[in-house]
Amino acid sequence: MIVRRLHQQAAAVLLMSLSLALSAAAPARAQEAGRTTLSVVGAGEASAVPDMATFSTGVVAAAKTAEEALAANSKSMADLIAAIKETGIEARDIATSGFSIQPQYSQPPQNSREAPRVTGYEVRNTVTVKVRDLARLGALLDRMVQAGANQAGGLRFGVADSGALEEKARVAALQDGMAQAKVLAEAAGMRLVRLRRIAPAERGGIVSPAPMMMKADARAVPMEAGELSASARISLVYDVEPL
Repeated sequence: MIVRRLHQQAAAVLLMSLSLALSAAAPARAQEAGRTTLSVVGAGEASAVPDMATFSTGVVAAAKTAEEALAANSKSMADLIAAIKETGIEARDIATSGFSIQPQYSQPPQNSREAPRVTGYEVRNTVTVKVRDLARLGALLDRMVQAGANQAGGLRFGVADSGALEEKARVAALQDGMAQAKVLAEAAGMRLVRLRRIAPAERGGIVSPAPMMMKADARAVPMEAGELSASARISLVYDVEPL
């Protein structure tokens, strides 16, 4: 009996403590629910000069048989890759990005019931090249053409440390949001009490021009890298109170 009475007394004390805690929390919740807040979205950008580039290049070869077309293409691609490496491009920056063998068909005369027939084969082999030193780009493109490249395109400039550029854009967006909040609060006769919430409003990223196509028969290849920009948006929520 004594043990049971002790348990009942302990339970009563626990229930009383919980009741007091809930009673104390209720005004705090009511005060928080009635708090006035100000929400803003800051936008920011940062720009940088590109320090790298990527593009694709390759060889298209045709012959009467698949074996002949493949042999011709393989030799030309080996010469092309060797030429790329001779300009200082490392093996890690050269990757095969496409390969195909396709039959070529004759077109029968109009209104003819003759079925198309295979007249030969075409082999395509493409590599993607990353250039970490833009000073080499023009000479590299010229050297590729001399080595037999008859396909090139998709030139895109970039920055090696893209994270740093995006971070600058986020900081700019934060500063813009803070400035907006200050101006709006003062205009409304309020003052900022504290920053309650901060979060990315949307996924940002680096904005670059569309990939450029390149003429495979050009000897002198002038290039202008231009400038890249990163954008970001930050959502801020402040507690405010009247001045």
